[in-house]
Amino acid sequence: MELLQKLSKDLQERKEAALLGGGCDKIAAQHERGLLTARERIEKFADAGSFMELGMLNTSDVKGTEHKSYGDGLIIGVGKVNGRSAVIQAGDKTVFAGTEGAVHMRKSKSIHEFAVKNGLPMFALHEGGGLRMPDGMGSDGFSDKLFPREMLTVHRQVPTMTSILGDSFGGPTWTAVSSDFVTQLQGTCMAIAGPRMLELANGQRMIPEELGGVDIHNRFTGQIDDDGATEEECFDQMKTFFSYMPQNSGERPQMRRTNDDPYRLVDEVFNILPQQNNRVYDMKKIIETIVDDGIFYEYQRKFGKGLITSFAHLNGHVVGIIANQPNQFAGAPGPHECQKATEFICLCDSYHIPLIFLHDTPGFRISSEAEKAKMPTKIMVWNQALALSTVPKISVVIRKSIGAAYGNMCGPGMGGDLVVAWPSAEINFTGPEVGVNVVFGRELARSENPSEERKKLLELWSFDSSPYKAAAKHLIDDVIQPNETRKFLCQSLEYLLTSKREKSERLLATWPTGI
Repeated sequence: MELLQKLSKDLQERKEAALLGGGCDKIAAQHERGLLTARERIEKFADAGSFMELGMLNTSDVKGTEHKSYGDGLIIGVGKVNGRSAVIQAGDKTVFAGTEGAVHMRKSKSIHEFAVKNGLPMFALHEGGGLRMPDGMGSDGFSDKLFPREMLTVHRQVPTMTSILGDSFGGPTWTAVSSDFVTQLQGTCMAIAGPRMLELANGQRMIPEELGGVDIHNRFTGQIDDDGATEEECFDQMKTFFSYMPQNSGERPQMRRTNDDPYRLVDEVFNILPQQNNRVYDMKKIIETIVDDGIFYEYQRKFGKGLITSFAHLNGHVVGIIANQPNQFAGAPGPHECQKATEFICLCDSYHIPLIFLHDTPGFRISSEAEKAKMPTKIMVWNQALALSTVPKISVVIRKSIGAAYGNMCGPGMGGDLVVAWPSAEINFTGPEVGVNVVFGRELARSENPSEERKKLLELWSFDSSPYKAAAKHLIDDVIQPNETRKFLCQSLEYLLTSKREKSERLLATWPTGI
């Protein structure tokens, strides 16, 4: 008994030392930067008292570093998030700046495999400096520290969510861009390598935020889905996203209880849609009127703003909404919007989330810049994802749906289960103004009164763009009353989410997490 008590005391002392990670001075330095430590983050993020840490007594395998490398820069374990079991890991900046040594990488691999094997969602609260030097130097030091295969072949078997909470290079960046959802703390950097290495490599000098700050990712890369002013805000964003996800790919997302009548009329839409078809409005107001309790969560809200991608509920069912945004670029998708749509379709199809499309677009945003950004490829990649998706898809033409964009928004023949239109819908290859200018441009240039001539040509060019011709030939399924849109969508889901269709075939689960 005395021996066991002695051993227990020794264990307690070891664990108390391990809780300090890289030591009190390193913890104080983290606090001085206004940041939490890895364990403090987990304590705030996980449900109170639920976290069970694994690998607390790990240390670096480099001799002489044992007592200053507890955890080897990574804290891992299992816990509960909003009552749901999950794997949680956090980079520990107090140990060698959160860099990755052999033990660190072994821990990451094991917890990843544990999550997939047990169908547990994964959360990463990350910051860190990439591969540790000199541990990774030399052919023998580097050859077993390349990209982890388990990260490359997860195939969306479990939802993965990452917060970038401090400057992150290498491993934390790879984790983030491979995740289903990424949020980043404002004022931090996420990039392949840090400014110092960049300067040494090619002489470029820049501050971290110019290299990989939230503005860079929101405006140019789309590698984050949200950002927060505080760590707590980032945590809340991850939890909100998680609330729309299933526990794993073998389940559908949980139903949400609501007292919102699924057949409620949405008369508000009559005041939202402008009387003139060339006036802009906020499509988010339309979405708000349609969904349960007016609640939706926008995915990639600051990237590709001409297209809205959001999660919501309809009669308790989780749905993904893809909608043109008329108050941004008139709702015309460009390269970023194409990328955004493709990623969202893959995400929803992988986790059995039906898709709702709301059209109001004058066509694609074409330009020389768009061509340089591979616009034709991005349009077709979006279409390929749409064609391979097997979740129920419902398409509603609110106002304009012009040219090829009509197809990308799941128009007729593009795999939608139901395609309907409001009576305000305009469907055509191109708008009459554009058509006249293209076909009669030279003639108008030679005309003595081009304005009057254009007016006459527009009258001759007045093809019927209303939805009724398409409805008459059963090219679309119906023309619906605008205020019955919520009723139509909720009723449609009742009939589409059969035992045969309630789960996707997950043909897009292996699609790369970026394009």
